[in-house]
Amino acid sequence: MGAKLRVYKRRIRSVTATKKITKAMEMIAASRVVKAQRQVAASTPYASELTRAVTAVATGSNTQHPLTTEVDKPTRAALLLITSDRGLAGGYSSNVIKAAEQLTERLKAEGKEVDAYIVGRKGVSYYSFRERKVVESWTGFTDNPTYGDAKAIAAPLIEGVQKDTAEGGVDELHIVYTEFISMMTQTALDDRLLPLSLDKAAAESAESSKGEILPLFDFEPSAEDVLDALLPRYVESRIYNALLQAAASKHAATRRAMKSATDNAEELIKSLSRLANAARQAEITQEISEIVGGASALADATAGSDK
Repeated sequence: MGAKLRVYKRRIRSVTATKKITKAMEMIAASRVVKAQRQVAASTPYASELTRAVTAVATGSNTQHPLTTEVDKPTRAALLLITSDRGLAGGYSSNVIKAAEQLTERLKAEGKEVDAYIVGRKGVSYYSFRERKVVESWTGFTDNPTYGDAKAIAAPLIEGVQKDTAEGGVDELHIVYTEFISMMTQTALDDRLLPLSLDKAAAESAESSKGEILPLFDFEPSAEDVLDALLPRYVESRIYNALLQAAASKHAATRRAMKSATDNAEELIKSLSRLANAARQAEITQEISEIVGGASALADATAGSDK
């Protein structure tokens, strides 16, 4: 076998092995994204109803609560960025990091300092490589987040909002994550969680309740105590929903990237097979030519000796 043919066959074996890996990863991602979709669908109504309840308390009372009251001149903001622990997901992490960079530039242009909180090794690596300060980070659960993970993330963020900026607190809390829209569409977006925008929250609540007008409430023991109890749950539920959205988006992106890799491997195998067949044909043609040439030379030699 010629050297060129051996090279082609070796490359075909290598690409075939890679194709098996990408196909397996595609199937795994497809199974995981279905589970993640169900979790997103299950968590969204709770987050919506909790937002509706918080909005009812905030709009139904005159209480000035630090988690719902706008600061006149905000100077510091916390940014929670949700990325992935793993790669092989196309532009998933790079897109959400780009959205976080745009939000950071916008906040700095407004005169606000930005404290970064990062979820996922990809985001941590991005900030570490550029030697940027990260207040706190969490890794190891982005593929399958739990409500406990959301509580752990929410705790320091809520504490920061409740503190005065002079004591290291923040005036605003923003979150950047990837929203799962469909298997083919995932969008990186940013959202301000705190202070709660009552106009936006009221609109979302009205939409979720199909235009139903929020009733007036009497609060016991007080509206402030109710907000103290509800708002941490609100932040936790929103973060949990964002984690699930991000996980579903990551699995969908991985499935799409692995399918593209598998398809490319198939095309490469076909191309290499054609080249291998051409090389083999060339070898056969050369061998036949050598045989014919040898037979002709032998016949000529034999004819000469007969004379």
